[in-house]
Amino acid sequence: MKLTLNIWRQAEGADNGAIKTYQIDGISGDTSFLEMLDELNEQLTHQGEEPVAFDSDCREGICGMCGVVINGTAHGRGVSPVRTTTCQLHMRSFKDGDTITIEPWKTPVFPVIKDLVVDRSALDRVVQAGGFISVNTGAAPDAHSTPAPKRQADRAFDNATCIGCGACVAACPHSSAMLFTSAKITHLANLPQGQPERKLRVKNMVGQHDAEGFGHCTNIGECAAVCPKGIPLESINQLNRDLIASLFSGDGKE
Repeated sequence: MKLTLNIWRQAEGADNGAIKTYQIDGISGDTSFLEMLDELNEQLTHQGEEPVAFDSDCREGICGMCGVVINGTAHGRGVSPVRTTTCQLHMRSFKDGDTITIEPWKTPVFPVIKDLVVDRSALDRVVQAGGFISVNTGAAPDAHSTPAPKRQADRAFDNATCIGCGACVAACPHSSAMLFTSAKITHLANLPQGQPERKLRVKNMVGQHDAEGFGHCTNIGECAAVCPKGIPLESINQLNRDLIASLFSGDGKE
């Protein structure tokens, strides 16, 4: 298929970026979106032009490194009939002759490094503030040595699937990372191992979320709509309940 690509180009964060248009032909419907960008970059290299910078690593929908806004939607949600990461989006979701607009995550909290590459280290700092268990766990325990109710275990697993891609932030009109933060908090809040630091964890992580400059959640729900792993909006309810409990129980220290 033949495509017109409108791609955001920005030499570095301090520069003013702009949309630049490219034509590409001979793209198979079985080609992934990132492979299509690879082919474009080969074409640009042969023409003596600077290739388009974009993030990727595993290209299996696992690592969360990839992520761009495609035709106005994070990860191309709305283009593909199923939830997917950018690397798992295939060109059969488009038609011959289509025009595709490709932009980086556009939020002040994720500054552009170059072209489609942004700095998402703010998410790492939110996790560093409390998204862990600090006790020495030693060797791996037997599978059933620490029982957990199935419903809670399922909720913990569902929220543990968050890959930290940042699509929720890019989709939110307020640049909130509450879905991401709530996934990390809900994961541990539903496990026995997460209970000793539960109150302090939520206070520290929400405090870091706000310190990073992420906006406040107003329950619009676009974050959950674009999340490639299907983290439910109700995870934010868990975060709010835990935060209120921590605020009404002193300093949150155990």
